[in-house]
Amino acid sequence: MNNKRNGLFRNSLFYIVIFLSLIGIIYFFSNGQSNSQSKELQSSEFVSQLKSNKIKDFSVQPNNGVYKITGDYRKAQKVSSNSGGFGLVSKSTTSVKSFTTIMLDSDSQVAQVARLAEKNNIKMNTKAEESSGFWIQILLYALPLVMIIFFFYMMMGQAGQGGGGNNRVMNFGKSKVKPADKKANKVRFSDVAGAEEEKQELVEVVEFLKDPRKFVSLGARIPAGVLLEGPPGTGKTLLAKAVAGEAGVPFYSISGSDFVEMFVGVGASRVRDLFEQAKKSAPAIIFIDEIDAVGRKRGSGMGGGHDEREQTLNQLLVELDGFTGSEGVIVIAATNRSDVLDPALLRPGRFDRKILVGSPDVKGREAILKVHAKNKPLADDVDLKVLAQTTPGFVGADLENLLNEAALVAARRDKKKIDATDIDEAEDRVIAGPAKRDRVISPKERNMVAYHEAGHTIAGLVLSDSRIVRKVTIVPRGRAGGYAIMLPREDQFLMTKKELTEQIVGLLGGRTAEEIVFGTQSTGASNDFEQATQLARAMVTQYGMSAKLGNIQYEGPAMQQQEYGVRPYSEATATAIDDEVRRIMNEAHQQVYEIIQAHREQHKLIAEKLLQYETLNEKQILSLFNTGEMPDETGASEFPSEKAATFEQSKKELERQDAAKQGEDKQEPASTVAATPESADTDSATSEPATSAASADSVTPTSQADAADSESDHKA
Repeated sequence: MNNKRNGLFRNSLFYIVIFLSLIGIIYFFSNGQSNSQSKELQSSEFVSQLKSNKIKDFSVQPNNGVYKITGDYRKAQKVSSNSGGFGLVSKSTTSVKSFTTIMLDSDSQVAQVARLAEKNNIKMNTKAEESSGFWIQILLYALPLVMIIFFFYMMMGQAGQGGGGNNRVMNFGKSKVKPADKKANKVRFSDVAGAEEEKQELVEVVEFLKDPRKFVSLGARIPAGVLLEGPPGTGKTLLAKAVAGEAGVPFYSISGSDFVEMFVGVGASRVRDLFEQAKKSAPAIIFIDEIDAVGRKRGSGMGGGHDEREQTLNQLLVELDGFTGSEGVIVIAATNRSDVLDPALLRPGRFDRKILVGSPDVKGREAILKVHAKNKPLADDVDLKVLAQTTPGFVGADLENLLNEAALVAARRDKKKIDATDIDEAEDRVIAGPAKRDRVISPKERNMVAYHEAGHTIAGLVLSDSRIVRKVTIVPRGRAGGYAIMLPREDQFLMTKKELTEQIVGLLGGRTAEEIVFGTQSTGASNDFEQATQLARAMVTQYGMSAKLGNIQYEGPAMQQQEYGVRPYSEATATAIDDEVRRIMNEAHQQVYEIIQAHREQHKLIAEKLLQYETLNEKQILSLFNTGEMPDETGASEFPSEKAATFEQSKKELERQDAAKQGEDKQEPASTVAATPESADTDSATSEPATSAASADSVTPTSQADAADSESDHKA
């Protein structure tokens, strides 16, 4: 009840109503003082009534440069007036005994009135000017200004804390952070998988806070700060939540952007207030998420050395390691842009410990999948270890999204458990989006896409001993008209020159197949060339894999700090780099041309089967390549709702399935369990697994998922 009452008084509408009410009251008292027993006269009418001796007495009072006259009649006068409401107007007659009028401050007119009063023996009184009229005028002019100031006061009080909690005016300098509720945070280190070394480093920090004597006895000092750095989605914020759950000490969580404000000096003030709160409850932990919002290198802003962000950073540097110090307060920060942070922020004494939270390996991915699969019913054919092996480059957020998509697919298919086909479909969705089976594609373009993807497949089968052709499809998804997926046999952290060259050869297989079979070139290979060119340029400029240019790095993260448009090498070197990239691409094109020419029959067979089945998995591809025949497959059931061309057809199919299921429940309730197609496989058009290369960079590429027909997508 108290909260509702406070919310009412904080509501701007309440103050607007009060303001309008005050204006109405003032207007009533200033202009509505006449009552029903008084009549307003014009000055000429007043003079004529004096002449006709209808007035008994009157008083004259100066009022703002005119004379206000009030008086009484000798006999009551009848006055007709219009009255009514709700659009109805009626005439009424009333009797009045008094009158009011206004007369100009004119000597001649005053003399005339005095002469007529004396002639008719009418009492004439004079009154001093009232001061209340002056104050009413002041009130009418001043009150709106006062109300505007009052509204500004209330709005500033709310904005000082972003509308949350404290309404004190100009309260910008107070930080918005509060200690985390220990009971509300259920995350523990046991909930964080795939980051064992990172957890160990943070467990040490928590132990220091709980029992500092064990460390102090050996002369160790508590770390001032811990920086969690790594790609997005690797679990940096989750690790911080686990620290909060395990620490048992006050935990203050805030984002780097919360310090930034439009008013200069507010960010620095909030930093001071944050550390003051933490010091009062020390030992304590402060977690700053996305610290690169305020921790970027100084001197690069538009405002020189005096902009708001740099003042905030300066105050943060002082609080971390200044004259006062922050004893008993540990700062944990997270960022995925550690390369842009100010060097003064990263030095020992401020952030003593830097923990890289990288992409998990196959063991870590399996552990992460087990954590996210706890509340999901999985069928017996789902092997999380195999799934971890087929998802290289996936981080924790990707794996969580993969299982969530699989659960959604299983629910759409009206299943009770998530089986392997659901996870395969979810992988396809994560890689390239939902299938666009309703897209109209001409037979010519479909034929070209099939031979294009078959070219990638032949190149991958012939060349790469360390990589496996996992899947190839011509089903349009997202911007891709089709794609081929080649995965490493195991996690790779290093890539040799031979492996990088083979990847380029595989990427050029689609365009080369088009040239051989159709004697033309299409725009579908644009994504292939983009990836291949990036790899070739990285080999020359970053990895020193060119005999002509030597073991020199010409481009890379360290070179990006140069002034925009300025290259750290000469024009002759730039020309040599272009020549080397062109040489690598031309040699790869020639090599894949020879491979496809030597395997024309197998290339044609795979393309024809793609046109027939739309999707081929690893087992089918190897069987076609080695024996020329499709492997024996057990009968597969399709999900009609997924093959339907329109939304209406899909909806009708789902309704039909629901009706059929309800009918089975009524007729044979004991046999419904055996009738549900939980373990049924879909056909090759929709059921084959896929793995993503979205997380892989040019250093450790993990798969090839190319947009084989991106231009045809636009045409379609």
